[in-house]
Amino acid sequence: MSRTARHRTRRRALLAGTALLTAAVLLPAPAHAEAAADYTITVDTGARGPAIDDTMYGVFFEDINRAADGGLYAELVQNRSFEYSTADHASYTPLTAWSVTGTAEAADDSGRLDARNRTYLSLGAGSSVTNAGYNTGIRVEQGKRYDFSVWARAQAGTTLTVTLKDAAGALADSRRMAVRGGWTQYKATFTASRTSNRGRVTVATSADAALDMVSLFPHETYRNQPNGLRKDLAEKIAALKPGFLRFPGGCLVNTGSMEDYSEASGWQRKRAYQWKDTVGPVEKRAANANFWGYNQSYGLGYYEYFRFAEDIGAMPLPVVPALVTGCGQNRAVDDEALLQRHIQDTLDLIEFANGPRTSTWGALRAEMGHPRPFGLTHIGVGNEENLPHEFFARFQRFRAAVEAEHPEITVISNSGPDDAGTVFDTHWQLNRESGVDMVDEHYYNSPQWFLQNNDRYDSYDRQGPKVFLGEYASQGNAWKNALAEAAYMTGLERNADVVKLASYAPLLANEDYVQWRPDMIWFNNRASWGSASYEVQKLFMTNVGDRVVPSEASDTPDAGGPLTGAVGLSTWATSAAYDDVRVTSADGATLLSDDFSSGADRWRHVGGGSWTVQDGRYVQTDEAAENTLVTAGDPEWHDYDLRVTAEKRSGAEGFLIAFGVKDTGTYYWWNLGGWNNTRSAVEQAVDGGKSTLISKPGTIETGRAYDIEVKVRGRQVTLYLDGEEWGSFTDDKPAEPFRQVVTEDARTGDLLLKVVNAQPAEARTSVDLGSVRVSPRARVTTLAAEPEDTNTETDTPVTPVTSTFRGVAPTFSYTFPPNSVTFVRIDRR
Repeated sequence: MSRTARHRTRRRALLAGTALLTAAVLLPAPAHAEAAADYTITVDTGARGPAIDDTMYGVFFEDINRAADGGLYAELVQNRSFEYSTADHASYTPLTAWSVTGTAEAADDSGRLDARNRTYLSLGAGSSVTNAGYNTGIRVEQGKRYDFSVWARAQAGTTLTVTLKDAAGALADSRRMAVRGGWTQYKATFTASRTSNRGRVTVATSADAALDMVSLFPHETYRNQPNGLRKDLAEKIAALKPGFLRFPGGCLVNTGSMEDYSEASGWQRKRAYQWKDTVGPVEKRAANANFWGYNQSYGLGYYEYFRFAEDIGAMPLPVVPALVTGCGQNRAVDDEALLQRHIQDTLDLIEFANGPRTSTWGALRAEMGHPRPFGLTHIGVGNEENLPHEFFARFQRFRAAVEAEHPEITVISNSGPDDAGTVFDTHWQLNRESGVDMVDEHYYNSPQWFLQNNDRYDSYDRQGPKVFLGEYASQGNAWKNALAEAAYMTGLERNADVVKLASYAPLLANEDYVQWRPDMIWFNNRASWGSASYEVQKLFMTNVGDRVVPSEASDTPDAGGPLTGAVGLSTWATSAAYDDVRVTSADGATLLSDDFSSGADRWRHVGGGSWTVQDGRYVQTDEAAENTLVTAGDPEWHDYDLRVTAEKRSGAEGFLIAFGVKDTGTYYWWNLGGWNNTRSAVEQAVDGGKSTLISKPGTIETGRAYDIEVKVRGRQVTLYLDGEEWGSFTDDKPAEPFRQVVTEDARTGDLLLKVVNAQPAEARTSVDLGSVRVSPRARVTTLAAEPEDTNTETDTPVTPVTSTFRGVAPTFSYTFPPNSVTFVRIDRR
C-alpha cells in the first residue's frame, strides 16, 4: 500500500481514560494523554513486512573537510613529508605548515628517500624547522605519551635535537638522536608535562642533514593500531554501530587523471584515488592532490580502511574509478590499455582483501599485519557520473571481469548526481535492462524535499535492482534538518526490501577546513561533537530491528494554495546581461515591464555580485560571484507569466531566472547552464536548502541571446526556452510532518515504534496494536529541540533523553512532543 493510501485512513478517537507517564528523567516537552487525538497509528502485528538486513545503515568516509589528514588519521604533523605543492592548492609550497630558523631548502633529486616520496628537506648546519600542526597547533595532554619519528640522512656524528613546546615553554623533555649516515628512521617518545592546544614540534640539526617523514602520533590511538586513528573520532563512528563503511569517495574516485603515479606518467599529482598508491610502508606511499583543494598523504589508506571496518564490525565497501570523471569534470577516458589496467587493479583489490597469504596481494596484506582475509563482499564502480552511456559501457567491463573471477562479489552501479531527471532516468534504465544487482543513489536536498518524499521507494520495482542510498543529507546542520532526515528514514525502513544500504554524507568536518556542509561529526584539534543529524543517525542505527511490522498513520491536513512570489535574476560564476523583463497576470494585465531604459530602481539587490545598467540592459559583471540574486515584484503574485531575454557574457556557467520568490532563502529558479555549464535544472529553495525538481543536460552559449518564459498556473509551472517547451512540473506534494515506522527486534520480540513529529505542535496520538499482548511499561528515547538548534563544541541542545512510559496497552494514547523524534520500545509478551 502506498504512503498516500495510508494517509487516507480514518481518524479514530482516543479511548476513554488517562494514560500515566512516569518519566525517569525530565522530557523536553509534555508527553501525556488528551481527550481527543490528532493522529492515529494502526499497527498490524499479525502481518510480516520486509526483513531488514544487518547492514541497512552504514557510514561513508570521504577525505573532505580534512577528514583524513588532520582528522581521523592521528598524525599530528602537517605536511610531514614536504610534499605540499601548488598542484594541491595555489598557496602551497613544500614548507607549508613549517617555519625555518637558519637555512632549509626543499629538494627534489636523486637523493630522495623513495621515488614515490618525491620531496625531502635539506637542513643546514645549526638550523631548525618547526611544524605548526593543524587548527591552533599540536594538541597534547598532560601525562600522555607521543611517539616521534623522522627519516634522516647525514654524516655520522650529526645530532638531531627534537623539542615539543608552545609559546609558554616546553611541553616535554627534549630528545637527541645521533644520525648514523644514510637514510634511517629514528624514533623517540615524549611524555607531555602539561596540556596545550598550541604545541609545535621542532627538529634542529648540528650539521647539514636531510629530513623526511617527520611524524608525531599520540601513543594511544583507536584500538592502538599501528599508523592509527584518532581515538575520539573513531569512537564516535564506532558508537553508531554501522553495518558498512563506504570509502574512499565520492569525488575522489572519479576526478582528475586516471594515470598512475610514476615516471612514465610524469608523476601526475591530480589523480583519481587508486588503492595501490595507499598500501605498503607509509614512507613509500604516493601523495596526491585532493579534489577538495588540499594535499592527501595516503597515510590513511586502503589497509587502514579495511582494518577500521573490521574493528567497528562494519562491512567494507570500497569504490573504484570507472574511468569517467564526474563532479563537474564530465569526461570519458578513452584508453583501452588504461581501462584494462584499472579492471586488473580491481581484481587485485579483491585479492588484497580476500586472497590467501600465499597470493601476491594477500601476501602484502599479511606483511602489513593482517594474515586473515577481510571478507570483502561488495564493491562500487564509479560515483555520480553525469555521462550515463559512457559510464555504463565501462561499468559493464568491470562487472563482467569481477563476476567471471569472483561471482560472490556484488558489483554496485550508480544513478548519477541527482535524485531525478534525464541523467538519473537513463542510468536507471541501463541498470534495469542489464539486471544490475544494486544501484547507488545520491542526493542532497532541502528539509521540505525529505518531508515530501517519504514515499519515494514505495513504487520502486520489487524485482529490479536494489538501492544503495550512498549519500544523502538535508542541506543544513540544524535540528530541523535532522528532523526531516529522520522522517525520511522511516520510509527507508518501510522499504527495506528495496533500500538495502543507506549512509548519510559527509561523515567528518574539521571546523577550520570546511569545503562542504552539512556534516555528521565536527571536530578541531582538541574536541569532537556530533551534529543533530549524528544523534538521529545514531538513534536509528542502534535501534534498527530485524523486520518491518506493517503500520498505517493518519495524515496532516494540507494547507496548500497557489504558488506565489516575486521574480528575480541571478548568476553563478558568470557575467550575464538581462533585458525586456515582463510579468503579466493570467488575464493579460501587466504586473511588471522593465527594459532598463530608465535604470533598475524596481530591483532589489539581495545577493552578491555587481549589477549595473549598460546600454539598456541589466548586467551582472562579476564572473567570480555566486548567487547574485536581484528581485522585483510582489511576493503575493500568483498565476503569472514571466518573460525575459538573457545573454551570458563570460564565466563558467549560465544564468538563473527566479520566480515564486518569497524571501532570500525561499524561491524557485531555473538554473540554465549550471554545474560548470553541463546541465540545466529547476531548483526550489526553502529556508536556504535547495532541491532539484527537474533536470536535463545542456549548455548555454556565450554571446547568444536567449528568450525565456516561465508560466505559473496554480502550482503548475511550464518553462519555455526560445519558444520551445523545455519542461514542466507541478509542486503540489504535501510536506507531511508526521511520519512513523514500526520494526521488530527478533531476539527480544520487542516492537520499536518510531515516530517523527516535525512540526511546532504536539501530536496527540492513538496507537492501536491490535490484539497483541504487551507489557504496560515501555522504554522511550526522545530527541527534541527548537528547529534552529545546532550542536556545537560547547553546547549540544540535541541530546537523547530516556524515560519510561507505563501506559502501554493494545490500544493506548501518547502525545509526541513538538519537533521531536521518539522511539518507543514495547515489550511484547
